[in-house]
This record gives sequence, structure tokens and C-alpha cells, in this order.
Amino acid sequence: MKPDRIHFGADYNPEQWPPEVWREDVRLMREAGVTIVTLGIFSWASVEPEPGRHDFSWLDEVMDLLGDAGIAVSLATGTASPPAWLSRLHPQTLPVTREGVRLSPGSRQHYCPSSPVYRQAAAGLAAELGKRYGGHPALALWHVGNEYGCHVQECYCDVSAEDFRAWLRERYGDLDTLNAAWSTTFWSQRLGDWAEVLPPRAAPTLRNPAQELDYRRFSSDALLACYRAEREVLRELTPDVPITTNIMGMWEPVADYASWAPDFDVVALDLYPEPKDPRAHIDAAFFHDQMRSLGGGRPYLMMETATSAISYRPPNRPKRPGLNRLWSHQAVARGADAVMYFQWRASRGGAEKFHSAVVSHGGADNRIFREVRALGAELAGLARVAGTRVPADVALVHDYANWWSLELDARPGELRIPERVRAHYTPLWQENVTVDVVPPEADLSGYKLVVVPNLYLCTDAAAAGLRRYVEGGGHLLMSFFSGIADACDRVRPGGHPGAFRDLLGLRVEEFWPLGEGERVTLTGGGGADLWADHLVPEGAEVLARYADGPLEGEPAITRHAFGAGLATYLGTRPDEATMRALTREALRLAGAEPVLAGLPDQVEAVRRGPRLFLLNHSDRPVRAAGVELGPLDVAVLEDSRAGGATEGGA
Repeated sequence: MKPDRIHFGADYNPEQWPPEVWREDVRLMREAGVTIVTLGIFSWASVEPEPGRHDFSWLDEVMDLLGDAGIAVSLATGTASPPAWLSRLHPQTLPVTREGVRLSPGSRQHYCPSSPVYRQAAAGLAAELGKRYGGHPALALWHVGNEYGCHVQECYCDVSAEDFRAWLRERYGDLDTLNAAWSTTFWSQRLGDWAEVLPPRAAPTLRNPAQELDYRRFSSDALLACYRAEREVLRELTPDVPITTNIMGMWEPVADYASWAPDFDVVALDLYPEPKDPRAHIDAAFFHDQMRSLGGGRPYLMMETATSAISYRPPNRPKRPGLNRLWSHQAVARGADAVMYFQWRASRGGAEKFHSAVVSHGGADNRIFREVRALGAELAGLARVAGTRVPADVALVHDYANWWSLELDARPGELRIPERVRAHYTPLWQENVTVDVVPPEADLSGYKLVVVPNLYLCTDAAAAGLRRYVEGGGHLLMSFFSGIADACDRVRPGGHPGAFRDLLGLRVEEFWPLGEGERVTLTGGGGADLWADHLVPEGAEVLARYADGPLEGEPAITRHAFGAGLATYLGTRPDEATMRALTREALRLAGAEPVLAGLPDQVEAVRRGPRLFLLNHSDRPVRAAGVELGPLDVAVLEDSRAGGATEGGA
């Protein structure tokens, strides 16, 4: 795919419709300004109705129709939903739950990620598609699988158990090293034979947390191995065609996407913000920033989103007029080179028949199609933005192993990464500061401020990198319960926060998680809840103390000069207003400037290439950068117009 335009399109599932509908679809696609469709995501049973017997006649015709119309194709391998014959002939390919229940076909993603039978069959289908369509003029991109791990993230069958043992042998080498990593002297869990190593299946009480963590790592790698098996086949057959799969913007730790990213020629995102959620656009901004960052700052594709209602969320409420346009422009502003929908034509039957589409059950004479058609024309005018990058002076550290580990049982308090990331990202968004989302081991040297939400699990490399960053003049904002455990979820010796004591200039005497509804006041104003560290400064300056509560008079927030840089530490969870003030001060000290200062509340400004995007997420008209914005409105300006003062207020 050439970065010569902002692509526009949808998932297309013509196998659900007769040929006369295909021709009408292509006509409507051209009318709507569609430039690309993703084809055949769930077509395995349609192209291989029996093992080894392929029927490509319908797909040939659709590929030719699209190609003749000048519409590019992201051709899917169709392997996300195996046909009924695969599980009938090979029931061992079906996944097994932690409780030992083998799941049945009749839905989708009904396969064990470790199954060699599934992988061989999937790679075989990918090979047939590569041979047949590798030279087709409409082919622009390979789409492998679909939303890996959306429904089955882990399988606990015997095939997975053997694959897990092989993964552990490669990671640790021998049982002595594995026993040390898993701390098996606790509860007499020592392993004396590889046959004793099992997945963390249902057990009488708490499982070994290091075993749980490694199984999440292994399961992520098993899903990635499925993708790689098909990718390798397609790469050999079509070396010049880019390959990707669609990953999900969602608050669930499906897989370690940071470790997957090097295998994508372009990152592709599926994103379904909740129309009822007043903060959905802030969550969406985070996921856009994350996808852009996964690709090293390169543009990505928003491969799926909804034109309106989302079928699996009760109540199934549509987007208000203008919201689809606003959120689509937000994606482009933050780095997307494509806006695509699930799906083109609403299904008559099946589990998602009430999911919105570009063409609804009643046809194209409706609000949704008219909005999509108008948006297609707008995006066609943004060709100069395509291929450009989004600059960011601030990085937010986000790590999947930390997420998995932090949310295991028997921690001092119930911390949830989605809430903790939101608490740190939201004030950055409110200050109109663009953010890269990076793993802990990333090179941080180019950022003015690095924000670290609750990095409980911290590798030695990450600890050294953060230390080096601040020592070299960087500014750090870090929250409580960070640096506590190593990569094997073993508590670091020498007192908390083990990895960061010298960097932060303090030690944590005790954790004081606060109960539900329990709140403390901070000196200087504001309050906090959820958590209260008992801090003992060891060189750090105290910025705020607890004015009441169990730690009254003790330090709550500190700042420490370390080398040429500064590290601010939050030993509690400040309320939103206090968190925003602390973030604003950290930005000021770091010299990290907003895209535009003084914007009205809920107005987002993003600079991409030669354009400045202004997005009004509020229900009222505002004035910003000399431009009148209506409710849910968008303005795209030449960047030279961004230098003036803004008008308006909160």
C-alpha cells in the first residue's frame, strides 16, 4: 500500500450475498469513495468446503470486480474461524478451558493456538491463496487470521502443556533454573521432572504467580506462532506484498503486542469506542497513540471500527450524527493512514446481524451511508497527510507482563492497569500533549518527560534504562507500587521500591492500601484514595504530605534530583484535579509544550505532517485557533495557521 492517500473502506463479506448484490456493492463503494476492502476474513469454509478441495470461483469473480473498479483488496487468509470439518476430523484442535472443558465449534476462534494440526491446515490455506492471488492487480495487503486471542487467549489441553514445556526449556534451559524462577521452594512446588510441569489449570487455591505469568507469556507467543506460520508462507510466495493482522484496542491484556509488532509490515487496529461513554475519545486517543508507537512512529491502519451501533454492547445504541466523522478524523490525526469499518453490508443472519454497517438492512438511503459518503470525500482531500508522522515529546510506559502480573491474586491492593493508565494519560490529553506509548526497555532519550504508571514488574534492563534516562537529564513521573518485582515476579531485595530506590531518593516502609470509599487529604489542597505509601525520603524533596488518615504527616509526593534530571514520585492516587496539576507541573519542568495552549475543554489538537487537526468532543460550539467549531466538529488547518492564540474557555 503506497502512502499516497488516506485509504477508506470496510470488511467485505460477499459470500453472504448473491452475485447481483456484489455488483450493487461495488457501485455503492465507488459512490462512497471506498479505496480498499478487507475480503474473506471468515471464508475458510467457503473456499475449502472439504479438506483439500478448494472452490475459488466466487472469490475470483469478486477480486476481478473490485480490481476493475479500482478498489484495492486486503485479502484475508480466512483462518480465524476453522470450518466444521476440521474439528469433526480433528477434535484435538478444539481449545480446553482452565477447568478442563473442551469448547465446541459453532462460534469462532475455536482452535487451540498450539495445535500443529490447526497451524498446518491454516498455513496450507494461506499457501493456496498466495499461489492463486499473489499476482492479482487488486491485491494490496495480506490480512492473516483475525483478532488473535479475542475469545481464546489460552488453551489448557495436553497439546498446549507439551508446547508450554518446550517454551520453558527454551527460556530457562533446565529445571534448576525454572525452579529458581518460579520460587518453587514455596508450598513444596519443586519440579523434578519436565513431565511435572503443567499449565496453571484449576487448583484448590492460589496458583504459583510466576507460573501464571509465564503461561500468559507463552500463550501470547503461541498465538504469534500461528500468525508467523501463515506469514512465512505468504512472504515466500509474495515477497513484495505487505502482511499484517488486526490487533485490538481494548482494555484487556490479550497478547504482548509490543513483542508482536516487529512481525507486522504495518500495524492494524480494530477499535470500538463506546458511544455512551463520555471519555471514550480519550481512551481512543490512547489506543491510537499506542498503535502508532508499536510501529516505531510509522502510520498504521484503523482496519475496523463501527459506523454506528456496536452489536455486542447492551444497549446497542447508535452513534449520534457527527460522531463517526469526529472519531474517524481523530484516528487520522493520530497517525492512521486508513479508516475502515466492520462491515460493508449488514448481515441478514448470524451473531452480528445487528452490528451497524455502511449499507444497512434497508439499503443505502439513510443517514449512515450519507455520512460515510461525505467522510470519504473529506478523507480524499487529506492525501498530503498520508505517510507523515506525529511528533511526541512525552512517553508513557506500558508493559503487558506488568499488566498480567499486577492483576494476579494476593497483591496488597486491587490495582487495575486500565484505570491506572487512564489516570496518567487523561491529564496529558487534557493538556493537549501528544504521547508515545512505549515498553519499559525502549530508548527514552528523545523524550522530555516519561510517565510510568505503576510498573510493579520491572526487568533489570528497564530499571537501568529509566535510571540512565533521568541521570542524563530526563524528567520522570512515576506512581506507587513500582519497581517491586523482577521479571519472574520475585520481590526485589533491599527494600521497596527495589529497582528505583536511588533514582527516587526514598524507600517505602510499608504499603497502606486504602479501603473502598476511604479518602485522605493532601497538604496544599486536593485529596487521594486507593493507596498510601509510607515513604521515608533518602534525599528526595517532599512536595505534599498526608494531612489526615493512617499516615497523617508522612510524605505522599516527592521529587528527587538525580544526575542531571528530576524524578517525581506519587505515593498515592491523587484525585483528578490534583493529578492534572501535578502533570502540568511535570510538563512545565520538563519543557514539554502542548500542541496548542489554552484550548477550550474537550477540544483536542494534534499536529500531523503539514496539518493541524482540531477536534471538538463537546456538545457546544467553541472557538479555537481562530476557527469556529460546532458540537462534535472537526477542522483541519494548514500548520502555519496554528501559531496564533486560541480563544474560548472551559
